[in-house]
Amino acid sequence: MIAINFFEQPARLLAWFYSLTHDYILSISMIALVVMLLTAPLVLKSTKGMLEMQKLQPEMKKLQNLYRNDRQKLNEEMMKLYQQHKVNPLASCLPLLLQMPVFFIMFRVLHGLTEKGADGTFAPKYLNTSSELYQSLVGETRMMSWGLDLARTPMSVITESFGEGIIYALLVVALGVLYYVQQRMVASRAAVSPSVSPMQQKLMQYLPVVFAVFLVFYLTGLVIYYMAQAVFRIGLNFYITHRFYKGEESL
Repeated sequence: MIAINFFEQPARLLAWFYSLTHDYILSISMIALVVMLLTAPLVLKSTKGMLEMQKLQPEMKKLQNLYRNDRQKLNEEMMKLYQQHKVNPLASCLPLLLQMPVFFIMFRVLHGLTEKGADGTFAPKYLNTSSELYQSLVGETRMMSWGLDLARTPMSVITESFGEGIIYALLVVALGVLYYVQQRMVASRAAVSPSVSPMQQKLMQYLPVVFAVFLVFYLTGLVIYYMAQAVFRIGLNFYITHRFYKGEESL
């Protein structure tokens, strides 16, 4: 019961967006926008924190040389340095850690909305039965929007009909391209972030693309969610680049 209630809130928000748009793709995209707006302050704070950490690199190296034989004393002095400059070394990890629970929530909600009953038709979970979203899904076998069945995985469509599956395959390719563009924007700031090794840069650049490929096995609705999120993140990265890395007021 607790788990069901936990997923009811995001499902209710999705239902509210559907009542405004009467479109599944737009509703899912608006959920992505809400998540982006909620996490954007954390992303901005972590970016600022990383730049502040880079400013402290000379002092950190001095401490490492001074206390290279005393690990405990080094940790104590490093913590003092962080506190003195009000820097949290773990702040950059929080936005990344939040992505996994969001993935799990969206995965469960979309699967719950398109769960089929004994008669082979949708019996949506987590929704008020009087909501427009519930009424649009109950008794149906497809979640159609913009010519796409969001209740199917790209792989299942490709396997069943290659011709019909091409558009679904292109969706995954487009998501990979969006992720690549997003990570290229991050990589372009590497020159200002010498603490990031070339190997780390490559890993950060291509790992999201690999994730996009794996989404071929998940509901198309989830692919749509991450496409919308990628578009919003590209916009946020554009702002970060010009706010923190360029101009006279940059950090």
